[in-house]
Amino acid sequence: MAQEAYVTQGPLTTEAGAPVADNQNSETAGAGGPVLVQDQLLLEKLAHFNRERIPERVVHARGAGAYGTFTVTADVTPYTRAAFLSGIGKQTETFLRFSTVAGNLGAADAVRDPRGFALKFYTEEGNYDLVGNNTPVFFIKDAIKFPDFIHTQKRDPYTGSTEADNVWDFWSLSPESTHQVTWLFGDRGIPASYRHMDGFGSHTYQWQNEAGEVFWVKYHFKTDQGIRNLTQAEADRLAGADPDSHQRDLRESIERGEFPSWTVQVQIMPAADAATYRFNPFDLTKVWPHADYPPIEIGKLELNRNPENIFAEVEQSIFSPAHFVPGIGPSPDKMLQGRLFAYGDAHRYRVGINADHLPVNRPHATVARTNSRDGFLYDGRHRGAKNYEPNSFGGPFQTDRPLWSATAVHGVTGNHPAPVHAEDDDFVQAGNLYRLMSEDEKERLIANLAGFIAKVSRDDIAERAIDNFRRADEDYGKRLEAAVQALRG
Repeated sequence: MAQEAYVTQGPLTTEAGAPVADNQNSETAGAGGPVLVQDQLLLEKLAHFNRERIPERVVHARGAGAYGTFTVTADVTPYTRAAFLSGIGKQTETFLRFSTVAGNLGAADAVRDPRGFALKFYTEEGNYDLVGNNTPVFFIKDAIKFPDFIHTQKRDPYTGSTEADNVWDFWSLSPESTHQVTWLFGDRGIPASYRHMDGFGSHTYQWQNEAGEVFWVKYHFKTDQGIRNLTQAEADRLAGADPDSHQRDLRESIERGEFPSWTVQVQIMPAADAATYRFNPFDLTKVWPHADYPPIEIGKLELNRNPENIFAEVEQSIFSPAHFVPGIGPSPDKMLQGRLFAYGDAHRYRVGINADHLPVNRPHATVARTNSRDGFLYDGRHRGAKNYEPNSFGGPFQTDRPLWSATAVHGVTGNHPAPVHAEDDDFVQAGNLYRLMSEDEKERLIANLAGFIAKVSRDDIAERAIDNFRRADEDYGKRLEAAVQALRG
């Protein structure tokens, strides 16, 4: 059903279209008397106002978005049969939502926090959502720990405040977080704007070509504006002076015609390499070193159109890593597997069972044909069509061709940790990252970490936290310990 244009000319009306005679005064029982329940305009306006906000996202609540275009710049048909990647020069409409993770809807933009990088491709085979961050790794490797992790980042249920004790207690007891924490407290922990940061798919995904060959891939979005970051002091000032700094910067740059862009790259691993690769290639706390699998440029992403209504197009936008298209699929990454369920479930609760019908979420280059009917926000689009399959009334039918290749499994069911590879370790990549930093970068990293750890009330938590960084690199831990002791007296 096509969306009708909104007409501003003419008389003000109620939601049902009846003209409004008086929008300045409530209907009362005489002058100065009590308001009458029969004033339906008053009740309609108040009831709608009470419902103008939907539940905010539990994570990634604070965000900004824009529409754009993805253009293919290299031939990747040997690796995937995805139609939107099928030829050099092919363009696909996109919508990208940036966000912080831990803050609520009213939080400031310039804070030390990972940034969400959620990208929707409106392809001719349906919408493909790539839900990533501005870091290539994450704090944990199994989705069963995600609620625990986020609880430590949110307000404590007793104090009502974010507590350093909670954050560092969890991180120190979860050594796998050491790599991401090093990223977060380094120079790239507070991007200067959404335009001046890279994006990553973070997870490992499956590509399948027309011949049925399988590859594992990681996505990289390299900013063409250059990397720019804020120091902690700069961020503190900006967050207080202009809480909307990043959202405003994105909108105004597009309004000026300065369209931000990213060069899109992928790392490609033949499926057969995965079993014997030195790291678990599906571990979200680890990267694939570029020396092993060099990034290959495949396209260009440009943002060139602002949304017309933040609520309708940014707040109500939904993204799910379960939204795949033919030729692209999931990997055994345990964090990704959990997100395949959790994102769609969050949208069904937060926006509604028919959130996919909203203009920002529905397919733009094809038509969704399902037998799902009714429920909140349903628009009657199916008219008199049958709501079951198979049917003999010309209804939609299955294709008998899976979107991605099946993954071989073996063994017994159980609560298994991920398989350990030859060089799997919670600390080696964090240490490698530290040793890549310049002396100035190391000093800022140590200062950022020490300032936060020093707020911890218990010595054992602080010592445990420092020990994880020492296990990543002896110098890293030694300098951090000294800095924390100096702050704690």
